[in-house]
Amino acid sequence: MSVEVLAQIVVFAPVIGAILAGLFGAKMPVKLSMAITTGLLFVSFFAAAAIFLGYHQHTIHLPEAPIQFFKWLDVAGFTSTWSIRIDAISVVMMFVVTSVSSLVHLYSWGYMAEDPHKPRFFAYLSLFTFAMLALVTAADFMQLFFGWEGVGLASYLLIGFWHQKRSANDAQIKAFIVNRIGDFGFVLGIMSVYMVFGTIEFKPVFAAIPSHVNDMMQWGIYSLPTMEVIGVLLFIGAMGKSAQFFLHTWLPDAMEGPTPVSALIHAATMVTAGVVLVCICSPIYEVTTFASGMITLVGAVTAIFAASVGLAQND
Repeated sequence: MSVEVLAQIVVFAPVIGAILAGLFGAKMPVKLSMAITTGLLFVSFFAAAAIFLGYHQHTIHLPEAPIQFFKWLDVAGFTSTWSIRIDAISVVMMFVVTSVSSLVHLYSWGYMAEDPHKPRFFAYLSLFTFAMLALVTAADFMQLFFGWEGVGLASYLLIGFWHQKRSANDAQIKAFIVNRIGDFGFVLGIMSVYMVFGTIEFKPVFAAIPSHVNDMMQWGIYSLPTMEVIGVLLFIGAMGKSAQFFLHTWLPDAMEGPTPVSALIHAATMVTAGVVLVCICSPIYEVTTFASGMITLVGAVTAIFAASVGLAQND
């Protein structure tokens, strides 16, 4: 089986499970909806493992161009084609996301055994996984943003899954609002990329970076280095998703959701999305001084702050 076919199985198997469990879960046996979502997640995992092992053992060759499906956005010349990018970053992240998510699905069989809304829960888990896979395999900033917001929506639904609890409602709203603050910076960063490069596709944008290293961008009365501005704005988005200092307050409250949700958010999806964004945009940070320094500073402050808080926490 070709790597292109395997990649499509990895990405689309979870969303098929989410649709089946979400739309028809109430009309089928509960265990059948659980088996469909969990089974399709393991299918996705085995496909991702095949790609990962083949890449590690040099038995497969990754395609140079993304696998394109259809143009899902075309507004006044601003276009985005739904694609699957297969490179070193996406290969590793597909394996990590599907491996953790499949185990979380399996663990949820026992943890949610007494819950009456299991089909809805498993549908949300699979939707969460699909959004993260769409993010890590995106070939342009718009699809990445689609996965980015999909992860945010799924986290909102899962953190507040037990919506009859006031604390769960407060936690889901807090997570949603705090992440919108970071997403505002991310949107401004995408707009800046399009304004400077005339495209939002990764490959042409990163190839054109050397010719824009010395460009200046006018922000009101200030003239700022273009690449520094783009780098900072994109990183503000990453700060929200990865719960960095100042935008970290939503993460402890995320524990109000069922335990499998906390595992998925912390290990495979939400908080790793910011890391993936920074890795994908590394060509930008390689030519910046302030933005790359900001990443180092914020990361160090977050690590020290979180470790200090941990010394006093007893829960």
